[in-house]
Formats: sequence, structure tokens, C-alpha cells
Amino acid sequence: MLNHKDLRGVTVATVLPFDETGAIDWKGYERVLAYCAVPDTVAAVFVNGHAGEATSLSEEERTEVIRRTRAVIGKEKPLLAGVIPHGVADAIAQAKAAREAGADCYVVFPPAALGGGAASTDAPRAFFDKVTSSLDIPASVFQFPLASGFGYSTRALCEIASLKKVIAVKEGSNTMLAYEENFRVLKAAASDVAMLPSNYDWFMPQLAVGGDGLLSGLASLTPDWLSDLWRAAEAKDLASMRAASDRLHPIVRTIYGAAPLIDMHTRIKVGLKALGIIDNASPRLPLMPVAPDIEDAIVAITRKSGLSS
Repeated sequence: MLNHKDLRGVTVATVLPFDETGAIDWKGYERVLAYCAVPDTVAAVFVNGHAGEATSLSEEERTEVIRRTRAVIGKEKPLLAGVIPHGVADAIAQAKAAREAGADCYVVFPPAALGGGAASTDAPRAFFDKVTSSLDIPASVFQFPLASGFGYSTRALCEIASLKKVIAVKEGSNTMLAYEENFRVLKAAASDVAMLPSNYDWFMPQLAVGGDGLLSGLASLTPDWLSDLWRAAEAKDLASMRAASDRLHPIVRTIYGAAPLIDMHTRIKVGLKALGIIDNASPRLPLMPVAPDIEDAIVAITRKSGLSS
């Protein structure tokens, strides 16, 4: 069974291309996987998350994404799948379906009922306890930005991490203060749970504080460059970390800098289209295509950067 050590390194959160009609472009997706998921520089693969526009997919499509991903990456590389539940029964059903389709671990997004500060501090642990105790599959926590109202407190994260079947936290609190606090407290209380920093603006400082890898949609576009940053962090080589971060910075700011930030994964697809990996960068509604000036900037910086397929 998968454990926290298996996630050490870069986990790519894959984007999902569609054709002009809005149908999944499976051939294009195979090319995406060959580019960013198959190489040995990537430790694990995460599908059906924000990057993969999971909320726009049907149950059948989410299952097919898992099946096809497993077929391409093989049996050995860890495969994580997002679970975006309304409640306990829904979370359990989605996790079981993910496992049957070939996932090794399910990554639980916060249910809507736990957002906005309405829930008690004990509710997240109770929710995860009920879900994880009903399944024999490893689980991971999807930590949202604190500003969204869906991010868990340090105490809640620590209590969730103490549960037997939880093996990782996808840490997206989106402040360095929260990341460092969460990292220190969680590693002291649950050293066998992987902390996977995922905030694009903070990759280098997050790894400087400490982490067990990286989990990012940006790895769909820059898998090797993020792997270089990770290897430098493991070696405690500050100069190499800075060099890797400097190389990433123009891409990071072009993808994530301009509003609306919700377009970030569509912008990654624009970069993949510029590299000739996919044919169409358009998302599914309610997401919208990237504005022409932003698209032009992404294409220019992608080509200037030296990235190649």
C-alpha cells in the first residue's frame, strides 16, 4: 500500500485538454502525460483536481481519466485522484470508484459545509475519520488557501494527519506564515505524513522551510524545472535552488500573475499548445478562454524560456 515515502519528489497535477466541441481530447491527454507524467523526474501523478477541471467532468469521465492515466504511466508510479464531495457518503463512493479505476490514493477536497468558518474546529477531523475508516485506501488532504474560507486550521490539519490512513497534505494555504506553522506542527505530530507544498508563488521558500516534495499543476508545463528545484532543495544547495527558481520565475509570473487567477490552468494549457503538445487550450464552462493579450504573453514567454516538448 502507498505510503508517504512514495510521494517524495514532484507530483504533477495534470491538466486535461478538450477539443473544440468541449469533449475530452484523449490523444492530446496522452501527449500531456508523455511530456509531464511518464518521465522519471516526476515521482507521482495527481488527476481530477483543479488543474484537470474535475468539477466540470461527469462521474464516467473522471473514472476514464484515472483508467487512461494508469494505462499510460504504468503500475509502479503512484496515482492520486481528486475526490470533491458533498458529504461523507459521496466522498466514500468517489474514493471507491477511484480505487477501482486504478488510483493508489484519494485526495479529499473540503466539502462545502466546512467552508466559510461555519464549521466547528472538530468537524474536519470527524469528517475525515468517518471517510477514512470506511475505506482501505490511503488518503490525502487538499488544503485550500486560507483566504478562501475553506482552508483548515493548523490544529485541524494536525488532527486529520493523525488518522491512520492519511499519508499526505497538499499544502495550499497560500501564505508563508501558515505554511511554516503547518509544516513544523504537522511534522512534529505526524512525521509519517508527507507535506507537499503547492503554492506557485512560494515554491523556493516553502522548500527552504522544509517539505517532502512538490505538488503542482505547473508541473504539467515545467516538470523538469520543478524537479531541478526539488533536487537542489534535497541537496540543501541554496545557489542551485536560486538558479532553479530564477529560471521558473518568468513562467510563474506569466501564468499566475494577472487576474483572474482562476484562469491559471487554462494558461498552462496555452503554454502546452505553444509547445505543440495539445491542439486546443480552451477550458469547459464555467471557465473561459484566456484573454488574447495574456495568451500572447504566455506564448512569447514559453517560446523564449527554452522549454521544449
